[in-house]
Amino acid sequence: MSTLTSPTSADLFEVHRTTTPVPDEQREAALAAPKFGTVFTEHMARVSYTNESGWQDRRVEKYGPLQLDPATAVLHYAQEIFEGLKAYRHPDGTVWTFRPSANAARFARSAQRLALPVLPEADFLGAIEALVRTDLAWVPAGEETSLYLRPFMYASESFLGVRPSLEAEFLVIASPVGPYFAGGVRPVAIWVDQEFHRAGAGGTGAAKCGGNYAASLLPQQNAYDKGFEQVCFLDASTNTLLEELGGMNVFLVNADGSVSTPQMSGSILEGVTRSSIIQLLVDAGHEVSERPLPIAEVREGLADGSVAEVFACGTAAVITPIGRLASDDFDLVVGDGEAGPVTTRIRAELTDIQYGRSTDRHSWLHRLV
Repeated sequence: MSTLTSPTSADLFEVHRTTTPVPDEQREAALAAPKFGTVFTEHMARVSYTNESGWQDRRVEKYGPLQLDPATAVLHYAQEIFEGLKAYRHPDGTVWTFRPSANAARFARSAQRLALPVLPEADFLGAIEALVRTDLAWVPAGEETSLYLRPFMYASESFLGVRPSLEAEFLVIASPVGPYFAGGVRPVAIWVDQEFHRAGAGGTGAAKCGGNYAASLLPQQNAYDKGFEQVCFLDASTNTLLEELGGMNVFLVNADGSVSTPQMSGSILEGVTRSSIIQLLVDAGHEVSERPLPIAEVREGLADGSVAEVFACGTAAVITPIGRLASDDFDLVVGDGEAGPVTTRIRAELTDIQYGRSTDRHSWLHRLV
């Protein structure tokens, strides 16, 4: 469990507070029943980049619209990346985040893949800490609530030409949130899409960039129209291997207690929550296999009961049990359709660490305030 960072990170950010603060009663109303990604705090952290001067002008400023030239590179060539993590208020009032260095490292990998400048980890962590310190009153304290943090970077140079931008902007915005799925933690129904693909070999699947999510929106809408909460994609090369949901990794729990999850293939995002779950499963004595998962094997396992549980995971939803998998040629209930014991236990263990209710034996927590 790490302590507050040194004065060389967050304290480098100059704070320009809003002159029109949100009234206390309006903020408290927003915190009483937070919805995911609909209300934002009063400030945002920001760092600017130019090819000549590097990263500069670290500041926290009033949350507000961005002014973009119509020729701004990101609008034409989609050169942008983002991250997602949360700040948790602990019972003693302190505020912590979970494995932010892993997010910073993934952010750097995404930047390299999208030909954007790599942001130093100290700036990534400093921006988050400076923003949370400034908007501390916006960190909720209710059950299953947190302050969702969205760091992102975009190509800000004004030009029309297919080459990497020579200018970039890095920002962090924040939103008080409750459960990701409406209705809270409950089994969801997933449509396995056999026509569209999220990403392919050699593409940007391992980077957290908007294009991957844009590619998932049409099949996700199709799944909604069929009555499903989310869509799961197969690999683009063979159309036979289970990969991931639009923004979540997938795990199978077998009846013998062993666990399987798709291996990193270059087209799957390496989730921070995913790696944490693997560690907790190993700690609990489960055999965890990261390997190709044929959808035919999954179907057979659900049909004969050898696959007992399926769940998805990600920062936003943490762990979500899956109660049904269906496609054009199958429709299968997972177990008895309810959240299984392994899914329930691992979710409780992970959230207990994040919210400071149990020992952080892997030193995953990072104190912000």
